[in-house]
Amino acid sequence: MKNVVIKYLLQNAIKYDGKPNPKSIMGKMLGENPDLRKLAKDINQNISAIAKEVEDMGLEAQKQKLSEIAPEMMGEKKERKKKEIELKNVDTKKGVVMRFAPNPSGPLHLGHARASVLNDFFTKKYDGKLILRLEDTDAKRVLPEAYEMIQEDLKWLGVKVDEVVIQSQRLETYYEYGTKLIEMGHAYVCDCDAEEFRELKAEGIACKCRDNSSEKNLELWNKMLSGELDNVAVRLKTDIAHKNPSVRDFPIFRIEHTSHPKNGTKYVVYPLMNLSVTVDDHLMGLTHVLRGKDHIVNTEKQKYIFDYMGWEIPEYLHYGILKIEGPVLSTSKMHAGILEGEYSDWNDPRLGTLRAMRKRGIKPEAIYKTMVDIGIKQADVRFAWENLYAVNKDLIDAITKRFFFVANPKKVIVTGADNKTVELRMHPDKDMGMRTLTFDGEIYLSGTDNVEAGKMYRLMELFNIVIDEVSENVVYAHFDSEDYKVAKENRANIIHWVPVKDSVKVSVIDGDGIETEGYAEKDFAVVKEDESVQFERYGFVRIDKNELDSDVNKVTCYLTHN
Repeated sequence: MKNVVIKYLLQNAIKYDGKPNPKSIMGKMLGENPDLRKLAKDINQNISAIAKEVEDMGLEAQKQKLSEIAPEMMGEKKERKKKEIELKNVDTKKGVVMRFAPNPSGPLHLGHARASVLNDFFTKKYDGKLILRLEDTDAKRVLPEAYEMIQEDLKWLGVKVDEVVIQSQRLETYYEYGTKLIEMGHAYVCDCDAEEFRELKAEGIACKCRDNSSEKNLELWNKMLSGELDNVAVRLKTDIAHKNPSVRDFPIFRIEHTSHPKNGTKYVVYPLMNLSVTVDDHLMGLTHVLRGKDHIVNTEKQKYIFDYMGWEIPEYLHYGILKIEGPVLSTSKMHAGILEGEYSDWNDPRLGTLRAMRKRGIKPEAIYKTMVDIGIKQADVRFAWENLYAVNKDLIDAITKRFFFVANPKKVIVTGADNKTVELRMHPDKDMGMRTLTFDGEIYLSGTDNVEAGKMYRLMELFNIVIDEVSENVVYAHFDSEDYKVAKENRANIIHWVPVKDSVKVSVIDGDGIETEGYAEKDFAVVKEDESVQFERYGFVRIDKNELDSDVNKVTCYLTHN
Protein backbone atom coordinates (compact mmCIF):
# COMPACT_ATOMS: atom_id res chain seq x y z
CA MET A 1 0.00 0.00 0.00
CA LYS A 2 2.81 2.38 0.88
CA ASN A 3 4.36 1.91 -2.56
CA VAL A 4 1.06 2.79 -4.24
CA VAL A 5 0.62 5.88 -2.03
CA ILE A 6 4.13 7.09 -2.89
CA LYS A 7 3.40 6.80 -6.63
CA TYR A 8 0.27 8.91 -6.41
CA LEU A 9 1.89 11.49 -4.12
CA LEU A 10 4.81 11.83 -6.51
CA GLN A 11 2.51 12.19 -9.51
CA ASN A 12 0.46 14.83 -7.67
CA ALA A 13 3.55 16.71 -6.48
CA ILE A 14 5.00 16.87 -10.00
CA LYS A 15 1.70 18.22 -11.30
CA TYR A 16 1.79 21.06 -8.75
CA ASP A 17 5.44 22.14 -8.88
CA GLY A 18 6.72 19.83 -6.16
CA LYS A 19 4.06 20.44 -3.52
CA PRO A 20 1.68 17.49 -3.12
CA ASN A 21 -1.89 18.04 -1.98
CA PRO A 22 -2.79 14.91 0.00
CA LYS A 23 -6.52 15.60 -0.09
CA SER A 24 -6.76 15.58 -3.86
CA ILE A 25 -5.23 12.14 -4.45
CA MET A 26 -7.48 10.00 -2.24
CA GLY A 27 -10.42 9.88 -4.66
CA LYS A 28 -8.23 9.27 -7.70
CA MET A 29 -6.26 6.54 -5.98
CA LEU A 30 -9.35 4.62 -4.80
CA GLY A 31 -11.09 5.16 -8.14
CA GLU A 32 -8.23 3.56 -10.04
CA ASN A 33 -7.61 0.89 -7.38
CA PRO A 34 -11.06 -0.16 -6.09
CA ASP A 35 -9.57 -3.15 -4.27
CA LEU A 36 -7.99 -0.68 -1.80
CA ARG A 37 -11.28 0.91 -0.73
CA LYS A 38 -11.59 -1.34 2.29
CA LEU A 39 -8.28 0.13 3.50
CA ALA A 40 -9.34 3.76 3.03
CA LYS A 41 -8.57 4.80 6.62
CA ASP A 42 -5.11 3.26 6.56
CA ILE A 43 -4.43 4.82 3.17
CA ASN A 44 -5.39 8.26 4.49
CA GLN A 45 -2.98 7.83 7.37
CA ASN A 46 -0.18 6.76 4.99
CA ILE A 47 -0.84 9.75 2.73
CA SER A 48 -0.54 12.17 5.64
CA ALA A 49 2.64 10.52 6.90
CA ILE A 50 4.42 10.36 3.54
CA ALA A 51 3.35 13.72 2.02
CA LYS A 52 6.00 15.77 3.86
CA GLU A 53 8.68 13.27 2.91
CA VAL A 54 7.73 13.59 -0.77
CA GLU A 55 7.60 17.39 -0.64
CA ASP A 56 11.09 17.56 0.93
CA MET A 57 12.53 15.63 -2.03
CA GLY A 58 12.20 18.58 -4.41
CA LEU A 59 10.69 18.61 -7.89
CA GLU A 60 13.61 17.11 -9.85
CA ALA A 61 14.10 14.27 -7.40
CA GLN A 62 10.38 13.60 -7.48
CA LYS A 63 10.44 13.26 -11.26
CA GLN A 64 13.46 10.96 -11.14
CA LYS A 65 11.89 8.75 -8.46
CA LEU A 66 8.57 8.43 -10.26
CA SER A 67 10.27 7.62 -13.57
CA GLU A 68 12.11 4.79 -11.76
CA ILE A 69 9.15 3.20 -9.94
CA ALA A 70 6.19 4.08 -12.21
CA PRO A 71 7.26 5.56 -15.57
CA GLU A 72 3.71 5.07 -16.90
CA MET A 73 2.53 7.72 -14.43
CA MET A 74 4.86 10.43 -15.69
CA GLY A 75 2.29 11.58 -18.22
CA GLU A 76 -1.48 11.57 -18.42
CA LYS A 77 -2.86 8.26 -19.58
CA LYS A 78 -4.44 8.51 -22.98
CA GLU A 79 -8.10 7.71 -22.93
CA ARG A 80 -9.28 5.15 -25.41
CA LYS A 81 -11.16 7.10 -28.02
CA LYS A 82 -14.76 6.04 -28.23
CA LYS A 83 -16.04 5.45 -31.74
CA GLU A 84 -18.40 8.24 -32.75
CA ILE A 85 -21.95 7.43 -33.74
CA GLU A 86 -22.62 7.74 -37.46
CA LEU A 87 -25.46 7.98 -39.97
CA LYS A 88 -25.82 5.61 -42.88
CA ASN A 89 -26.07 6.65 -46.54
CA VAL A 90 -24.69 10.15 -46.14
CA ASP A 91 -23.82 12.08 -49.29
CA THR A 92 -20.67 13.76 -48.03
CA LYS A 93 -20.78 16.31 -50.86
CA LYS A 94 -24.30 17.50 -50.13
CA GLY A 95 -24.28 16.98 -46.37
CA VAL A 96 -27.43 16.22 -44.44
CA VAL A 97 -30.68 18.04 -43.70
CA MET A 98 -32.39 17.07 -40.46
CA ARG A 99 -35.11 18.41 -38.23
CA PHE A 100 -36.09 18.66 -34.61
CA ALA A 101 -39.88 18.88 -34.51
CA PRO A 102 -41.46 19.40 -31.07
CA ASN A 103 -45.03 20.39 -30.34
CA PRO A 104 -45.02 23.82 -28.63
CA SER A 105 -47.00 22.64 -25.62
CA GLY A 106 -44.35 23.75 -23.15
CA PRO A 107 -40.58 24.15 -22.77
CA LEU A 108 -38.22 21.29 -23.56
CA HIS A 109 -37.59 18.41 -21.17
CA LEU A 110 -34.96 15.67 -21.01
CA GLY A 111 -36.86 13.51 -23.48
CA HIS A 112 -36.67 16.32 -26.04
CA ALA A 113 -32.98 16.75 -25.27
CA ARG A 114 -32.11 13.40 -26.82
CA ALA A 115 -33.76 14.19 -30.17
CA SER A 116 -32.48 17.76 -30.36
CA VAL A 117 -28.91 16.85 -29.36
CA LEU A 118 -28.63 13.90 -31.76
CA ASN A 119 -29.94 15.93 -34.70
CA ASP A 120 -27.56 18.76 -33.82
CA PHE A 121 -24.65 16.35 -33.41
CA PHE A 122 -25.13 14.84 -36.86
CA THR A 123 -25.73 18.13 -38.70
CA LYS A 124 -22.52 19.49 -37.20
CA LYS A 125 -20.64 16.26 -37.91
CA TYR A 126 -21.65 16.25 -41.58
CA ASP A 127 -21.71 20.02 -42.09
CA GLY A 128 -25.45 19.93 -42.66
CA LYS A 129 -28.55 21.91 -41.84
CA LEU A 130 -30.85 21.64 -38.84
CA ILE A 131 -34.46 22.81 -39.07
CA LEU A 132 -36.51 23.56 -35.97
CA ARG A 133 -40.05 22.72 -36.99
CA LEU A 134 -42.73 23.68 -34.50
CA GLU A 135 -45.60 21.29 -35.13
CA ASP A 136 -48.51 23.32 -33.84
CA THR A 137 -51.46 22.22 -35.98
CA ASP A 138 -53.39 20.98 -32.91
CA ALA A 139 -54.53 24.20 -31.24
CA LYS A 140 -55.60 22.33 -28.10
CA ARG A 141 -51.99 21.36 -27.39
CA VAL A 142 -50.33 24.73 -27.98
CA LEU A 143 -48.97 26.94 -25.20
CA PRO A 144 -48.33 30.38 -26.78
CA GLU A 145 -45.21 31.17 -24.77
CA ALA A 146 -43.64 27.83 -25.74
CA TYR A 147 -42.64 29.10 -29.20
CA GLU A 148 -39.96 31.28 -27.62
CA MET A 149 -39.22 28.98 -24.68
CA ILE A 150 -38.22 26.14 -26.96
CA GLN A 151 -35.78 28.31 -28.90
CA GLU A 152 -34.30 29.63 -25.64
CA ASP A 153 -33.84 26.08 -24.36
CA LEU A 154 -32.11 24.95 -27.54
CA LYS A 155 -29.73 27.90 -27.42
CA TRP A 156 -28.84 27.08 -23.80
CA LEU A 157 -28.31 23.43 -24.72
CA GLY A 158 -25.87 24.38 -27.47
CA VAL A 159 -28.08 23.25 -30.35
CA LYS A 160 -27.55 25.34 -33.49
CA VAL A 161 -30.77 25.95 -35.43
CA ASP A 162 -30.39 27.03 -39.06
CA GLU A 163 -34.07 27.60 -39.87
CA VAL A 164 -37.30 27.88 -37.90
CA VAL A 165 -40.56 26.65 -39.45
CA ILE A 166 -44.00 27.00 -37.88
CA GLN A 167 -46.53 24.59 -39.34
CA SER A 168 -49.61 26.65 -38.52
CA GLN A 169 -48.28 29.26 -40.95
CA ARG A 170 -48.16 26.72 -43.80
CA LEU A 171 -51.80 25.63 -44.02
CA GLU A 172 -52.21 26.80 -47.62
CA THR A 173 -49.29 24.55 -48.60
CA TYR A 174 -50.93 21.55 -46.95
CA TYR A 175 -54.22 22.39 -48.68
CA GLU A 176 -52.38 22.34 -52.01
CA TYR A 177 -51.12 18.80 -51.49
CA GLY A 178 -54.43 17.69 -50.01
CA THR A 179 -56.09 18.84 -53.21
CA LYS A 180 -53.55 16.90 -55.32
CA LEU A 181 -54.14 13.70 -53.40
CA ILE A 182 -57.91 14.05 -53.87
CA GLU A 183 -57.51 14.81 -57.59
CA MET A 184 -55.31 11.75 -57.98
CA GLY A 185 -57.93 9.58 -56.32
CA HIS A 186 -55.75 8.79 -53.31
CA ALA A 187 -57.87 10.63 -50.75
CA TYR A 188 -61.56 11.20 -50.10
CA VAL A 189 -63.86 13.28 -47.90
CA CYS A 190 -65.65 11.11 -45.33
CA ASP A 191 -68.80 12.18 -43.48
CA CYS A 192 -69.41 8.83 -41.78
CA ASP A 193 -70.20 8.75 -38.09
CA ALA A 194 -66.96 8.21 -36.20
CA GLU A 195 -68.16 5.12 -34.35
CA GLU A 196 -69.64 3.65 -37.53
CA PHE A 197 -66.34 4.14 -39.40
CA ARG A 198 -64.39 2.60 -36.51
CA GLU A 199 -66.49 -0.55 -36.68
CA LEU A 200 -66.12 -0.81 -40.46
CA LYS A 201 -62.37 -0.26 -40.26
CA ALA A 202 -62.03 -2.96 -37.62
CA GLU A 203 -63.68 -5.38 -40.01
CA GLY A 204 -61.62 -4.22 -43.00
CA ILE A 205 -64.70 -2.96 -44.80
CA ALA A 206 -64.71 0.22 -46.91
CA CYS A 207 -67.21 2.94 -45.97
CA LYS A 208 -69.71 4.37 -48.45
CA CYS A 209 -67.61 7.52 -49.01
CA ARG A 210 -64.58 5.66 -50.33
CA ASP A 211 -66.10 5.19 -53.78
CA ASN A 212 -67.06 8.84 -54.31
CA SER A 213 -65.61 10.28 -57.52
CA SER A 214 -62.69 12.71 -57.39
CA GLU A 215 -65.04 15.43 -58.62
CA LYS A 216 -67.44 14.77 -55.74
CA ASN A 217 -64.58 14.74 -53.23
CA LEU A 218 -63.16 18.02 -54.58
CA GLU A 219 -66.58 19.63 -54.23
CA LEU A 220 -66.83 18.48 -50.61
CA TRP A 221 -63.22 19.48 -49.97
CA ASN A 222 -63.86 23.04 -51.13
CA LYS A 223 -66.90 23.22 -48.90
CA MET A 224 -64.74 22.09 -45.98
CA LEU A 225 -62.24 24.88 -46.70
CA SER A 226 -65.01 27.50 -46.91
CA GLY A 227 -66.52 26.38 -43.60
CA GLU A 228 -69.72 24.98 -45.12
CA LEU A 229 -69.23 21.47 -43.76
CA ASP A 230 -68.74 20.13 -40.26
CA ASN A 231 -68.05 16.73 -38.71
CA VAL A 232 -66.16 15.50 -41.77
CA ALA A 233 -62.59 14.38 -42.42
CA VAL A 234 -60.31 13.70 -45.35
CA ARG A 235 -58.95 10.14 -45.38
CA LEU A 236 -56.04 8.69 -47.30
CA LYS A 237 -56.77 5.53 -49.26
CA THR A 238 -54.51 2.73 -48.05
CA ASP A 239 -54.97 -1.02 -47.82
CA ILE A 240 -58.43 -1.39 -46.28
CA ALA A 241 -57.46 -4.92 -45.24
CA HIS A 242 -54.08 -3.95 -43.76
CA LYS A 243 -53.04 -6.13 -40.82
CA ASN A 244 -52.82 -3.00 -38.63
CA PRO A 245 -56.28 -1.38 -38.40
CA SER A 246 -54.78 2.04 -37.60
CA VAL A 247 -53.16 2.12 -41.06
CA ARG A 248 -56.47 1.49 -42.83
CA ASP A 249 -57.66 4.74 -44.48
CA PHE A 250 -56.25 6.99 -41.78
CA PRO A 251 -57.35 10.67 -41.63
CA ILE A 252 -55.13 13.45 -42.98
CA PHE A 253 -57.37 16.54 -42.48
CA ARG A 254 -59.97 17.39 -39.86
CA ILE A 255 -62.34 20.22 -38.94
CA GLU A 256 -61.16 22.22 -35.92
CA HIS A 257 -63.04 25.19 -34.47
CA THR A 258 -60.69 25.84 -31.55
CA SER A 259 -59.10 29.28 -31.85
CA HIS A 260 -55.41 28.95 -32.70
CA PRO A 261 -52.83 31.17 -30.92
CA LYS A 262 -51.38 32.27 -34.26
CA ASN A 263 -54.34 31.97 -36.65
CA GLY A 264 -57.31 32.74 -34.46
CA THR A 265 -60.43 31.42 -36.24
CA LYS A 266 -59.25 32.21 -39.77
CA TYR A 267 -58.94 28.50 -40.64
CA VAL A 268 -61.14 25.56 -39.68
CA VAL A 269 -59.40 22.80 -41.65
CA TYR A 270 -56.16 21.52 -40.13
CA PRO A 271 -53.85 18.76 -41.34
CA LEU A 272 -53.08 15.80 -39.14
CA MET A 273 -49.50 14.93 -38.35
CA ASN A 274 -48.93 12.25 -40.99
CA LEU A 275 -49.87 14.65 -43.79
CA SER A 276 -48.08 17.78 -42.59
CA VAL A 277 -44.92 15.91 -41.59
CA THR A 278 -44.67 14.12 -44.92
CA VAL A 279 -45.19 17.27 -46.99
CA ASP A 280 -42.66 19.21 -44.94
CA ASP A 281 -40.06 16.46 -44.89
CA HIS A 282 -40.21 16.43 -48.70
CA LEU A 283 -40.32 20.17 -49.34
CA MET A 284 -37.56 20.89 -46.82
CA GLY A 285 -35.29 18.29 -48.37
CA LEU A 286 -34.88 16.07 -45.31
CA THR A 287 -32.18 13.47 -45.89
CA HIS A 288 -32.37 11.69 -42.53
CA VAL A 289 -35.13 11.48 -39.93
CA LEU A 290 -34.41 10.39 -36.37
CA ARG A 291 -37.46 9.29 -34.43
CA GLY A 292 -38.45 6.97 -31.61
CA LYS A 293 -39.54 3.45 -32.45
CA ASP A 294 -43.04 4.41 -31.26
CA HIS A 295 -43.26 6.19 -34.66
CA ILE A 296 -42.67 3.06 -36.74
CA VAL A 297 -46.37 2.87 -37.63
CA ASN A 298 -46.39 6.57 -38.57
CA THR A 299 -43.41 5.94 -40.83
CA GLU A 300 -45.40 3.23 -42.58
CA LYS A 301 -48.38 5.57 -42.99
CA GLN A 302 -46.25 8.38 -44.37
CA LYS A 303 -44.67 6.11 -46.97
CA TYR A 304 -48.08 5.86 -48.62
CA ILE A 305 -47.99 9.61 -49.30
CA PHE A 306 -44.37 9.51 -50.47
CA ASP A 307 -45.25 6.75 -52.89
CA TYR A 308 -48.44 8.43 -54.18
CA MET A 309 -46.56 11.67 -54.84
CA GLY A 310 -43.47 9.96 -56.29
CA TRP A 311 -41.18 11.55 -53.72
CA GLU A 312 -37.86 10.19 -52.50
CA ILE A 313 -38.15 8.86 -48.97
CA PRO A 314 -35.63 10.13 -46.38
CA GLU A 315 -33.46 7.71 -44.44
CA TYR A 316 -35.47 6.80 -41.34
CA LEU A 317 -33.75 5.75 -38.14
CA HIS A 318 -35.91 4.60 -35.22
CA TYR A 319 -34.26 4.51 -31.81
CA GLY A 320 -35.43 2.87 -28.60
CA ILE A 321 -37.41 4.58 -25.88
CA LEU A 322 -35.43 6.55 -23.28
CA LYS A 323 -36.86 5.59 -19.91
CA ILE A 324 -36.45 8.47 -17.50
CA GLU A 325 -37.47 7.75 -13.93
CA GLY A 326 -38.12 10.42 -11.33
CA PRO A 327 -39.19 13.87 -12.53
CA VAL A 328 -42.44 14.75 -14.27
CA LEU A 329 -42.05 14.88 -18.09
CA SER A 330 -45.62 15.33 -19.31
CA THR A 331 -46.03 18.99 -20.33
CA SER A 332 -49.79 18.81 -19.79
CA LYS A 333 -49.31 17.53 -16.22
CA MET A 334 -46.60 20.11 -15.60
CA HIS A 335 -48.76 22.94 -16.88
CA ALA A 336 -51.74 21.80 -14.83
CA GLY A 337 -49.53 21.55 -11.74
CA ILE A 338 -48.20 25.07 -12.27
CA LEU A 339 -51.71 26.50 -12.67
CA GLU A 340 -52.86 24.68 -9.52
CA GLY A 341 -49.87 25.90 -7.51
CA GLU A 342 -48.34 22.44 -7.08
CA TYR A 343 -45.19 23.53 -8.93
CA SER A 344 -43.58 26.96 -8.68
CA ASP A 345 -42.88 27.27 -12.42
CA TRP A 346 -41.42 25.37 -15.37
CA ASN A 347 -38.07 25.32 -13.55
CA ASP A 348 -39.38 23.64 -10.40
CA PRO A 349 -36.68 21.08 -9.41
CA ARG A 350 -39.24 18.25 -9.35
CA LEU A 351 -39.77 18.61 -13.09
CA GLY A 352 -37.72 17.11 -15.91
CA THR A 353 -37.51 20.32 -17.96
CA LEU A 354 -34.20 21.70 -19.15
CA ARG A 355 -35.11 24.80 -17.16
CA ALA A 356 -35.28 22.70 -14.00
CA MET A 357 -31.89 21.15 -14.82
CA ARG A 358 -30.48 24.65 -15.30
CA LYS A 359 -32.01 25.79 -12.00
CA ARG A 360 -30.32 22.92 -10.20
CA GLY A 361 -26.94 23.69 -11.74
CA ILE A 362 -26.67 20.92 -14.32
CA LYS A 363 -24.48 22.20 -17.15
CA PRO A 364 -25.84 22.01 -20.72
CA GLU A 365 -22.60 20.39 -21.85
CA ALA A 366 -23.27 17.53 -19.41
CA ILE A 367 -26.73 16.92 -20.84
CA TYR A 368 -25.39 17.14 -24.41
CA LYS A 369 -22.57 14.64 -23.80
CA THR A 370 -24.87 12.26 -21.94
CA MET A 371 -27.34 12.18 -24.84
CA VAL A 372 -24.58 11.62 -27.40
CA ASP A 373 -23.24 8.77 -25.24
CA ILE A 374 -26.72 7.20 -25.14
CA GLY A 375 -26.72 7.42 -28.93
CA ILE A 376 -29.23 5.91 -31.33
CA LYS A 377 -29.53 2.36 -30.11
CA GLN A 378 -32.67 0.52 -31.18
CA ALA A 379 -33.06 -1.08 -27.76
CA ASP A 380 -34.84 0.81 -25.01
CA VAL A 381 -32.46 2.62 -22.67
CA ARG A 382 -32.77 3.52 -19.01
CA PHE A 383 -31.64 7.06 -18.38
CA ALA A 384 -28.94 6.81 -15.71
CA TRP A 385 -28.94 9.88 -13.53
CA GLU A 386 -25.63 8.79 -12.05
CA ASN A 387 -24.04 9.05 -15.52
CA LEU A 388 -25.34 12.59 -16.00
CA TYR A 389 -24.12 13.56 -12.54
CA ALA A 390 -20.69 12.05 -13.18
CA VAL A 391 -20.30 14.02 -16.42
CA ASN A 392 -21.52 17.18 -14.71
CA LYS A 393 -19.12 16.67 -11.82
CA ASP A 394 -16.22 16.33 -14.27
CA LEU A 395 -17.20 19.72 -15.69
CA ILE A 396 -17.64 21.64 -12.44
CA ASP A 397 -15.35 19.94 -9.93
CA ALA A 398 -12.28 21.88 -11.04
CA ILE A 399 -14.04 25.25 -10.99
CA THR A 400 -16.10 25.11 -7.79
CA LYS A 401 -15.07 26.58 -4.46
CA ARG A 402 -15.38 24.44 -1.32
CA PHE A 403 -17.18 25.46 1.86
CA PHE A 404 -18.45 23.90 5.08
CA PHE A 405 -22.24 23.72 5.44
CA VAL A 406 -24.25 22.22 8.29
CA ALA A 407 -27.83 21.14 7.60
CA ASN A 408 -30.49 21.13 10.33
CA PRO A 409 -27.82 22.56 12.65
CA LYS A 410 -27.23 21.81 16.32
CA LYS A 411 -25.43 24.38 18.47
CA VAL A 412 -22.42 22.94 20.31
CA ILE A 413 -20.56 24.53 23.22
CA VAL A 414 -17.02 23.17 23.51
CA THR A 415 -15.04 23.74 26.71
CA GLY A 416 -11.34 23.33 27.41
CA ALA A 417 -10.08 24.52 24.03
CA ASP A 418 -8.25 27.72 23.15
CA ASN A 419 -9.58 29.94 20.41
CA LYS A 420 -8.09 28.91 17.10
CA THR A 421 -8.24 30.08 13.49
CA VAL A 422 -7.75 27.65 10.65
CA GLU A 423 -7.01 28.72 7.10
CA LEU A 424 -8.23 26.46 4.30
CA ARG A 425 -7.99 26.53 0.52
CA MET A 426 -11.18 27.25 -1.39
CA HIS A 427 -10.15 24.50 -3.81
CA PRO A 428 -7.77 21.61 -3.12
CA ASP A 429 -5.94 21.91 -6.46
CA LYS A 430 -6.62 25.35 -7.89
CA ASP A 431 -5.65 28.79 -6.63
CA MET A 432 -9.09 30.17 -5.80
CA GLY A 433 -8.13 31.95 -2.61
CA MET A 434 -8.30 31.06 1.04
CA ARG A 435 -11.03 30.89 3.67
CA THR A 436 -10.75 31.18 7.43
CA LEU A 437 -12.80 29.60 10.20
CA THR A 438 -12.35 30.84 13.75
CA PHE A 439 -13.16 28.54 16.66
CA ASP A 440 -14.19 30.46 19.78
CA GLY A 441 -16.02 27.77 21.74
CA GLU A 442 -19.41 27.86 20.00
CA ILE A 443 -19.99 26.00 16.75
CA TYR A 444 -22.76 24.43 14.69
CA LEU A 445 -22.72 20.76 13.75
CA SER A 446 -24.98 19.13 11.20
CA GLY A 447 -28.04 17.50 12.71
CA THR A 448 -27.53 14.60 10.33
CA ASP A 449 -24.31 13.65 12.15
CA ASN A 450 -26.35 12.47 15.16
CA VAL A 451 -23.63 12.95 17.76
CA GLU A 452 -23.92 10.82 20.92
CA ALA A 453 -22.84 11.52 24.50
CA GLY A 454 -19.62 9.80 25.51
CA LYS A 455 -18.29 9.48 21.98
CA MET A 456 -15.26 11.15 20.42
CA TYR A 457 -15.49 13.09 17.13
CA ARG A 458 -12.85 14.86 15.08
CA LEU A 459 -13.78 18.34 13.91
CA MET A 460 -12.47 18.56 10.37
CA GLU A 461 -9.18 20.49 10.14
CA LEU A 462 -9.38 21.29 13.89
CA PHE A 463 -9.12 18.82 16.79
CA ASN A 464 -10.86 16.01 18.67
CA ILE A 465 -13.80 16.54 21.03
CA VAL A 466 -15.85 14.29 23.27
CA ILE A 467 -19.60 14.84 23.61
CA ASP A 468 -20.71 15.34 27.22
CA GLU A 469 -24.43 15.96 26.89
CA VAL A 470 -26.99 16.15 24.11
CA SER A 471 -30.07 18.22 25.00
CA GLU A 472 -32.94 19.39 22.84
CA ASN A 473 -31.48 22.81 22.08
CA VAL A 474 -27.73 22.54 22.64
CA VAL A 475 -24.91 20.00 22.73
CA TYR A 476 -22.11 20.19 25.31
CA ALA A 477 -18.64 18.84 24.59
CA HIS A 478 -15.06 19.19 25.75
CA PHE A 479 -11.70 19.37 24.02
CA ASP A 480 -9.81 16.06 24.05
CA SER A 481 -6.73 16.23 21.85
CA GLU A 482 -5.12 17.66 18.72
CA ASP A 483 -3.58 14.49 17.28
CA TYR A 484 -5.39 12.77 14.44
CA LYS A 485 -3.93 9.45 15.58
CA VAL A 486 -6.00 9.66 18.76
CA ALA A 487 -9.16 10.08 16.67
CA LYS A 488 -8.17 7.07 14.57
CA GLU A 489 -7.47 4.92 17.62
CA ASN A 490 -10.92 5.79 18.99
CA ARG A 491 -12.62 5.21 15.61
CA ALA A 492 -13.88 8.78 15.76
CA ASN A 493 -16.03 10.04 12.91
CA ILE A 494 -14.67 13.11 11.11
CA ILE A 495 -17.34 15.80 10.93
CA HIS A 496 -17.38 19.34 9.62
CA TRP A 497 -18.45 22.38 11.57
CA VAL A 498 -19.29 26.07 11.24
CA PRO A 499 -18.54 28.81 13.80
CA VAL A 500 -21.71 30.30 15.27
CA LYS A 501 -20.22 33.78 15.01
CA ASP A 502 -20.60 35.35 11.55
CA SER A 503 -22.16 32.21 10.07
CA VAL A 504 -24.27 32.58 6.93
CA LYS A 505 -27.87 31.36 6.87
CA VAL A 506 -28.51 29.02 3.92
CA SER A 507 -31.50 27.19 2.45
CA VAL A 508 -30.92 24.24 0.12
CA ILE A 509 -33.75 22.93 -2.07
CA ASP A 510 -33.29 19.39 -3.36
CA GLY A 511 -34.66 17.56 -6.40
CA ASP A 512 -37.83 16.62 -4.52
CA GLY A 513 -38.52 20.26 -3.69
CA ILE A 514 -37.66 19.73 -0.02
CA GLU A 515 -36.03 22.75 1.61
CA THR A 516 -33.30 22.24 4.21
CA GLU A 517 -32.14 25.08 6.46
CA GLY A 518 -28.61 25.39 7.74
CA TYR A 519 -25.51 27.53 8.10
CA ALA A 520 -22.36 28.00 6.05
CA GLU A 521 -19.05 29.52 7.04
CA LYS A 522 -18.69 33.30 6.82
CA ASP A 523 -16.63 33.33 3.61
CA PHE A 524 -19.55 31.74 1.78
CA ALA A 525 -21.01 35.26 1.71
CA VAL A 526 -18.82 36.07 -1.31
CA VAL A 527 -20.71 33.71 -3.63
CA LYS A 528 -22.61 35.11 -6.60
CA GLU A 529 -25.97 34.13 -7.99
CA ASP A 530 -25.80 31.31 -10.58
CA GLU A 531 -22.42 30.20 -9.24
CA SER A 532 -21.86 26.53 -8.40
CA VAL A 533 -20.01 25.52 -5.24
CA GLN A 534 -19.40 22.35 -3.28
CA PHE A 535 -20.53 21.92 0.30
CA GLU A 536 -18.04 19.39 1.65
CA ARG A 537 -19.57 16.06 2.68
CA TYR A 538 -22.92 17.32 1.37
CA GLY A 539 -22.88 17.96 -2.38
CA PHE A 540 -22.69 20.47 -5.20
CA VAL A 541 -25.19 23.32 -5.17
CA ARG A 542 -26.10 26.22 -7.42
CA ILE A 543 -26.61 29.65 -5.87
CA ASP A 544 -30.08 30.88 -6.79
CA LYS A 545 -30.45 33.96 -4.61
CA ASN A 546 -27.94 35.79 -2.43
CA GLU A 547 -30.11 37.98 -0.24
CA LEU A 548 -27.68 38.64 2.60
CA ASP A 549 -27.99 42.40 2.10
CA SER A 550 -31.77 42.36 2.52
CA ASP A 551 -34.30 41.61 5.25
CA VAL A 552 -34.31 37.99 4.07
CA ASN A 553 -30.65 37.71 5.09
CA LYS A 554 -29.90 34.29 3.62
CA VAL A 555 -28.59 32.49 0.54
CA THR A 556 -30.93 30.13 -1.30
CA CYS A 557 -29.34 27.23 -3.18
CA TYR A 558 -30.49 24.28 -5.25
CA LEU A 559 -28.88 20.89 -4.78
CA THR A 560 -27.24 19.81 -8.03
CA HIS A 561 -26.11 16.34 -6.95
CA ASN A 562 -23.88 14.69 -4.40
